Amino acid sequence: MPFPGCKKIWMDGKFVDFEDAKIHILSHVIHYGTGVFEGERCYNTIKGPAVFRLTDHSRRLLDSAKIYRMTADCNPPTDDGGKMFNEEFFIDYTVEDINKATLDTIRENALANCYVRPLIFRGDEALGVSPFTCRPHFMIAVWEWGKYLGPDAIERGVDVQFSSWTRIAPNTFPGMAKACANYMNSQLIKMEAIINGYADGIALDKDGFISEGSAMNFFVIKYGKIFTPPLSGSELPGITRDSAIKIARDMGFEVVEQRIPREMVYVADEAFFTGSAAEVSPIASVDRIPIGRGYRGEITEQIQKRFFDIVEGKAEDKFGWLTFV
Repeated sequence: MPFPGCKKIWMDGKFVDFEDAKIHILSHVIHYGTGVFEGERCYNTIKGPAVFRLTDHSRRLLDSAKIYRMTADCNPPTDDGGKMFNEEFFIDYTVEDINKATLDTIRENALANCYVRPLIFRGDEALGVSPFTCRPHFMIAVWEWGKYLGPDAIERGVDVQFSSWTRIAPNTFPGMAKACANYMNSQLIKMEAIINGYADGIALDKDGFISEGSAMNFFVIKYGKIFTPPLSGSELPGITRDSAIKIARDMGFEVVEQRIPREMVYVADEAFFTGSAAEVSPIASVDRIPIGRGYRGEITEQIQKRFFDIVEGKAEDKFGWLTFV
């Protein structure tokens, strides 16, 4: 089974068997990519299963939906005080609703350590570019998923390349939305890297500065200072990115959000990716040029250790990031 442990999927408020979680082939999301999603993890801490930054993920999911005019407050008013579209074509979930549904899904599947995938998508009422006459649906699935970049990536690091594909530019696709369509760009970056023998790729933005990996945020370290691209570089406002920044600053490191030129990476002391799937993953080389010692650096290891200590319940959750199942 490609999704181990996934027995029941939450769909529009009801649990259905894995085999019965189906949509129609003419659903709008299949043809036009009209969906927004999240990726989050539940960790089996020493105090029991807990979802990492659940509320932040639920809030970002609704933010993505709002950007794509899927939420109820995006239904424009008419002159007579009504609404332009039928209310059933918009969602009206709260953060608390999503949190509860997520925890219920984990419990229903009896998983202690799992990946969580919520998805809001447009259905099969009509085809055509406009999504306003297609009903949005909401599903949550959970399954057991190991290290995204492989079991050795956490310690040894991964070999990556600079991609020939540019990251989506402002006023083309909204980079702050975690939308299905955006990940066609990510797929091009990832496929090119795999074919060329790398674990992943780093995309540059429209101006030639570093944006992010195919589905991870990026950090580089030089002379003890940590740098990461600003959100204006069309990267996703990553929740693990934000966690790494908070952890690093709490440990006394200086973190600078600024544009990063490509060549700065070649002469960096350390570099790493962050993401819900990738967690904190060191980068060993870029374009076959070793980064620092060619494996996980000391600062990366410190941030990584603090991150895993928090999510595994071994260190104080001083930021209030864990929601116990």
